[in-house]
Amino acid sequence: MNRFVVGASVAIKWYFPENYTEEAERLLKSGNELSAPDLLFSEIGNILWRRVTASECSRNTAFAILRELQSNFLQIWEGFILSDEAFDLACRTKRSFYDSLYVALAVKTDCQMVTADLKLYNALKGTSLRKHMLWVEDI
Repeated sequence: MNRFVVGASVAIKWYFPENYTEEAERLLKSGNELSAPDLLFSEIGNILWRRVTASECSRNTAFAILRELQSNFLQIWEGFILSDEAFDLACRTKRSFYDSLYVALAVKTDCQMVTADLKLYNALKGTSLRKHMLWVEDI
């Protein structure tokens, strides 16, 4: 079993067909240990809110997705535990604190963060953090 940190850009693909949905679903099907900072709920909630307001998804579907994410298939880390490392990473890499929470979790747990955020991936793939980054297509 492999361990991965999952970014919101990947997790949302479990529920809506988008580019790289098939690759994102591989994370679930292969019995991997998946984790994320609690920020994931805020990010997914915001994505769902946008989809509901754009009539791309019903409120009931959005609630069901949020409930499923709250189940135990993801190990959730409280952001304050990662905040010092995330702030340091954000300052060093000039990436947002939000993105840096995911990366800090990957560093802390010595695994890779799977992302479909090309800007983040490209910004970090040429740094010492590259061993902690995994592009969604490369799963």
